[in-house]
Amino acid sequence: MIETHELTKRFGDFLAVDRISLTVQPGTIFAILGPNGAGKTTTIRMLTSILAPTSGWARVAGFDVVRQPTEVRARVGVLTEQHGLYQRMKAVEYLDFFAQLYHLPPALRRRRPLELLEHFGLADALDKRLGEFSKGMQQKLALARALLHDPAVLLLDEPTSAMDPQSARLVREAIRDLQRAERTIIITTHNLTEAQMLADRIGVIRHGRIIAAGTFSELAQRFVGPPLMELHVANGLNGLADALRDQVQLVEHGSGWLRYRTANPAEDNPAILRRLLGLGVEVITLSEVSRTLEDVYLQIVREDEGHDSHGEPEPSVR
Repeated sequence: MIETHELTKRFGDFLAVDRISLTVQPGTIFAILGPNGAGKTTTIRMLTSILAPTSGWARVAGFDVVRQPTEVRARVGVLTEQHGLYQRMKAVEYLDFFAQLYHLPPALRRRRPLELLEHFGLADALDKRLGEFSKGMQQKLALARALLHDPAVLLLDEPTSAMDPQSARLVREAIRDLQRAERTIIITTHNLTEAQMLADRIGVIRHGRIIAAGTFSELAQRFVGPPLMELHVANGLNGLADALRDQVQLVEHGSGWLRYRTANPAEDNPAILRRLLGLGVEVITLSEVSRTLEDVYLQIVREDEGHDSHGEPEPSVR
């Protein structure tokens, strides 16, 4: 579990993180989105006890990041943007070195690196030095290092950066497996499609503040509006658009199609289909127009740009 309360970090006069309060439960993937310089990395560094907060507090796996940094680091696996791989080492040597730092028992030190290298498709590269690894291979090795000590909490910065599609899918599956094992996971990423696929909850950070947070559905409802439905019929609308205005919010229409918004598709769509059947209208398709996290994210940022950048922070995120 991760908890923060008004977590704040200043560097001189620069406010890097501004009163962030959040709770991330075990078994939850929380994605933090935001532009470069928004405060994502600084937040992660405070959660790993690398940076001390200027004010506020944070607890990771039940331990205070300031008063109990050793306990925090022992329970956190971190994937950073800059991996810091030792280029002259081989993969097993590298993982064994970190296994010793984590005080893994000798038998586990021998077994765990090989298991992780096999899992991430690196078993064929045991004789290569890390300087010979591709960027994708280095990313997978860095993730293996983060998982060495079987941490309860994972903080992953761009976990599939520079990976080919097959490797990225493998890593996403590994993250889901860790979630099912009740790990608490925070990912920071610019890959909005991936965030939408993986995250249970999403927070958008800008100027050091969380300006919006919730599930994708909650954020889409709040910033983009109710679900948008698209109806296609045979033989033209023939006044159908006007007939449906009393039931739904009509958005646009053409010769044989129309789009409308409804806050309650489960009730409104069947009612509309029954009405169309009664009117003798032949329905070809009725489906929801897909909404993407990119659409939602851009709208959140546009709305925040229109507000005072020093306004009140988003309420506590849970």
